[in-house]
Amino acid sequence: MNYIKKLTVSLMLLMAVACVYSQERPKLVVGIVVDQMRWDYLYRYYDRYAANGGFKRLMNNGFNCQNTMINYIPSFTAVGHSSIYTGSVPSIHGITGNSFVIQQTGALVSAVRDDSVRAVGTDNQKAGQVSPKNLHTTTITDELELATNFRAKVVGVSLKDRGSIFPAGHCADAAFWLDEKTGNWITSSWYMDTLPKWVSAYNKSGAARNYLERTWNPLYPIRTYVQSAPADNEYENPYTDKASVKFPINFKKLFDSKKNGYGLLKESPVGNTMTCEFAKMAVRNYRLGEDTITDFLTISFSAPDYVGHRYSPNSIKTEDIYLRLDADLASLMDFLDTQVGKDQYLLFITADHGGAQNVQFMRDNKLDAAPWFYDKLNDTLNAHLEKKFGKKNIVITLENYQVNLNYSVIKGDKEKTEIIDECIDFFARRPEVAYVVENAKAYQAAIPAVIKEKIINGYNRQRAGEIQIILQPHYYSRSSWKGTTHGTWNPYDAHIPLIFYGKGIPKGQSVREVYMTDIAPTLAALLHIQMPSGCIGRPIEDLFKK
Repeated sequence: MNYIKKLTVSLMLLMAVACVYSQERPKLVVGIVVDQMRWDYLYRYYDRYAANGGFKRLMNNGFNCQNTMINYIPSFTAVGHSSIYTGSVPSIHGITGNSFVIQQTGALVSAVRDDSVRAVGTDNQKAGQVSPKNLHTTTITDELELATNFRAKVVGVSLKDRGSIFPAGHCADAAFWLDEKTGNWITSSWYMDTLPKWVSAYNKSGAARNYLERTWNPLYPIRTYVQSAPADNEYENPYTDKASVKFPINFKKLFDSKKNGYGLLKESPVGNTMTCEFAKMAVRNYRLGEDTITDFLTISFSAPDYVGHRYSPNSIKTEDIYLRLDADLASLMDFLDTQVGKDQYLLFITADHGGAQNVQFMRDNKLDAAPWFYDKLNDTLNAHLEKKFGKKNIVITLENYQVNLNYSVIKGDKEKTEIIDECIDFFARRPEVAYVVENAKAYQAAIPAVIKEKIINGYNRQRAGEIQIILQPHYYSRSSWKGTTHGTWNPYDAHIPLIFYGKGIPKGQSVREVYMTDIAPTLAALLHIQMPSGCIGRPIEDLFKK
């Protein structure tokens, strides 16, 4: 009898412990990535963010990891979203760029390209022949599905396909993105055969067209944007003439179905607002966070990236889009408080990469900088190699700051080694190049350890070139000196924001260095599930100190 009583008590204790762990889990996890958000934007515009806006609410009530770094190169969108959600690096998860060269065939392919699937929600097949197939490892969202025997619901939302697909993972219930040709939210047959009725209804409502007809005026008087360069400057990349990027910006007038189409939504604050609206609809229609099984919503705000590329960080347009994003984030959090329940959801916000200052802006302020026209340099390099080896087009591309060789014209390992050595010598003589390293021998390179580690982490022998080029600070690949870009190891590209907020998250901050790859294992620890299959990161211990 005593044995039965003890057994009963033990079972009750086990059930109580299980109940506690179940209650500790949030009903919903919301992962937010702001595309091209530099860490310093949290503070550059802090005084201008609303008192109860999204950013101040997160910073004052969440846990702010002030020193979060990207630990690989190149720092591009597809790589960043993959690394955040896998806790891994390109060497392991395989996404080495937005596009990369398949070394065996020499084909340059999009990171999300998948010809085995079809578009759903549009006749524009190219926009929908995409999937997470090229991602070699699981994501934290995949692991949540596995941990719950696929009872969890996972949904991804972003204007960019790669911003939705990689975070949502392989096992997602849905991933949606914008078709620039039609303005529809679409998906691919990887996820479903037909769009849900609510998505079709939204597309038919003409919402995209209505958003496009909104003129972009600054939120506040121009004179108050003291953190940015004057509105009339030479650093911004115009659509047509200089007047096309002056306030008010009329997107309806700029619309051209054969050129930019609904892609213009990605270059306007309304792109963020539309993404936020669609994400709320996904929460309602998929009933995310309504039961005891943790669900996961991934949102990537793509518009800041397009605005950053066109206007650069020191632009009023960049400042304005963050002030408006502040309001969108507040609206989303208010919605989640009501829909899911305050302290019933866990939210984190981060970025896939930062962005460099415009090179001419740097020059005008006595700092050395320049664009790196790699297509032209590729031609120069091939001409040089042809003289020495008697063969044309030895180098396919310098994509991702790497020398990708055309193996079909190279005979044997001896010639390959000679070509690699000649390429290294070619770049070592150029003043804009800080280091040039043979990727397979990067561990031997006499370069700073932090750069060496990023090269090794970014090198995947099947999808990365033989040689990695590291440019001097403030030099970057760009087809024009207007606007800006990203992709390097430097802090302006690699120092990103990271704030955790909501259920189980203490208020506070830390300046201890952590990495993008620490996000997924931290979530795994908070959710009591396994970390992704290629994860190299570690849980951020500060979040677990009570």
